[in-house]
Amino acid sequence: MTINKTEKEEQAYLEKVKGWIAHTIDQIEVNVKKQARQMKDEKKFLYENKADMDHMEKFALRQAFNREATTGEAAVEKKQKLQKLIRSPWFGRVDFSEDGDDRRKPVYIGIYSFFDERKNTNLIHDWRTPIASMYYDYEPGKASYEAPSGEISGEILLKRQYRIRNGRMEFMLENSMNIHDDILQLELSKASDEKMKNIVSTIQRDQNAIIRNETSRVLIIQGVAGSGKTSIALHRIAFLLYRFKENISSREILILSPNKVFADYISNVLPELGEEMIPEMGMEELADKVLEKKYKFQTFVDQVARLLDKKDEEYGRRIRFKSTFTFLTKLDEYINHISQNYIKPRDIWVRKNFVPEWFIRERYEAYHRLPLMQRFGQITRDIEENIRMYYKYDIDAQQRAYIRKEVTHMFKTRSIRELYKDFYTWMGKPELFKTGARSTLEYADVFPLIYMKIRLEGVKVFEGVKHLLVDEMQDYTPVQYAVLSRLFNCKMTILGDAGQSVNPYSSSSAGEIMKVFPGADSVKLRRSYRSTYEITEFAQKISPDVELIAIERRGQQPVVKSFANSKDEFDFVVELIKVFEQSTYRSMGVIFKSQKRALAFYKKVQELSLPVSMISPDSAAFTRGVVVCSAHMAKGLEFDQVVVPEVGANNYKDAMDKGLLYIACTRAMHSLHVSYVKEASPFLKAAVLQV
Repeated sequence: MTINKTEKEEQAYLEKVKGWIAHTIDQIEVNVKKQARQMKDEKKFLYENKADMDHMEKFALRQAFNREATTGEAAVEKKQKLQKLIRSPWFGRVDFSEDGDDRRKPVYIGIYSFFDERKNTNLIHDWRTPIASMYYDYEPGKASYEAPSGEISGEILLKRQYRIRNGRMEFMLENSMNIHDDILQLELSKASDEKMKNIVSTIQRDQNAIIRNETSRVLIIQGVAGSGKTSIALHRIAFLLYRFKENISSREILILSPNKVFADYISNVLPELGEEMIPEMGMEELADKVLEKKYKFQTFVDQVARLLDKKDEEYGRRIRFKSTFTFLTKLDEYINHISQNYIKPRDIWVRKNFVPEWFIRERYEAYHRLPLMQRFGQITRDIEENIRMYYKYDIDAQQRAYIRKEVTHMFKTRSIRELYKDFYTWMGKPELFKTGARSTLEYADVFPLIYMKIRLEGVKVFEGVKHLLVDEMQDYTPVQYAVLSRLFNCKMTILGDAGQSVNPYSSSSAGEIMKVFPGADSVKLRRSYRSTYEITEFAQKISPDVELIAIERRGQQPVVKSFANSKDEFDFVVELIKVFEQSTYRSMGVIFKSQKRALAFYKKVQELSLPVSMISPDSAAFTRGVVVCSAHMAKGLEFDQVVVPEVGANNYKDAMDKGLLYIACTRAMHSLHVSYVKEASPFLKAAVLQV
């Protein structure tokens, strides 16, 4: 067993392992080429001899083609993983000695495993293996891990971390209690990437526990800004795909993401970890699917824009009421009410065959467990059976349609929209239901309508989904979670931060979500990694979070600038963009309160021919460089440098504005500039460190 004691020995061992990986890649290429030639010969044989072959021989040969093709695809996938592995074979090592065994076992840990068939041993262990968990959970000393055979206890004799890039070891750290923090600081100090990257080399102990959680049916992750909750959730998905590979595949997982830009931003993580990209969907897309595109409705972006632009108190009151558990309870009460009171059974005649009112009522009540609209078909069948049994008369298709029509008309209406509108009359609050032009539904009404549709008509659940990942949990209401609980009968990971809601009228906390999922487990991530200590402290003065722990990564103080007029402020931001172009930073976000203000700035700066892009609700990808966007569209993203203009007293003044300012400032990793004209926002006054 190789025990490398020095950095020189580690360097030599790295070269050896790279050689073995390269040899394995060469062997795969030889085998793939050989198999391709063999398939070509077999296909030629089939073509030339198909006239003399019977059906079974042809079938057997085609089956063989399919098996060989599958084997070839697996070989190509393995080759791709090894090509990644050779660039960075491992990032960690623990030397472990089991209790009762004096042997010292070095365990090298990387993104993927590498099994040396010549030595019949694992040279590199996948970070998701049980034995690799010790690297994240323990320092040198007593340690244990859960193997398939049970708990294995022993002692970690040595622990090392490495940075290996492009096959070259850049450094090695050993046996420090702060070993994770040292590497973490190095990683966090780097400029941002175009897309979110994996964090397997810097996973912290509390994060590891969340990632490896196998038992929770619903796991709610409440994480402060910059805590890495989205990344942790994606690594959790990668772990579950590895741990339960026989039972779940990438295609059977669904991400509910806030927008297409965010979905693109996180799209790199799972492929980096060797897993296929998984499907994603927005809440509006889900609504359209369930409603079969029969309704026009506002989007969440439309709702936020209207709240920001118009300050309509009645509109806000409607949203606020529909975002409460009281509203969900009332909706359930109304559904029970119409189930009991909106049907008026009556006698009917089918030719000379009499069906009494009491029989129809009895059958209706007998099917109380079924959604109301599904009972009509059952009652129709019971009437048909009753007539056949007692009157010895067989119903034809036309009479069956007549019975169904008569039964259906005993109910007040089959229109879900009409019933939903009537709900507000029943409550004595008809003013709470308003529609826009061309009967467009307000966003706050979309999911209550879907919930009523599910309760009354029933719905086919998304049976193909075995795990649902819900991001930005704070932006969804109790009714929306009630809809998700009925649409997805599967395990869920739900994550977000109640402090980062773009709409305080409709914000949910972990505790409120647990009312919909009473058996859910909830965990908290309190440590913030994204921003420097100075930026985090600045943001904390805007919107304090007593649970947030700022990582001690020091940097520049945020800069706050005051201007006499808007032109001077605009020139200041333009100058920052020009300076950025000459810097080592890779990304810069110019973040405005609203989409309207972001678009106005973007149009002006375009006239100067500066290399600036815009993120809008219609955008599909995250781009590197200078990006202009609203605080809403910036959620979940991060930038090396952030500029937040127009933070004046007239622009940022209420609770919603405060939340948006906090979101904008917490997008910054290394540098933050905030500006205003004449008078600063009261939230900014509280946070000013340097003017």
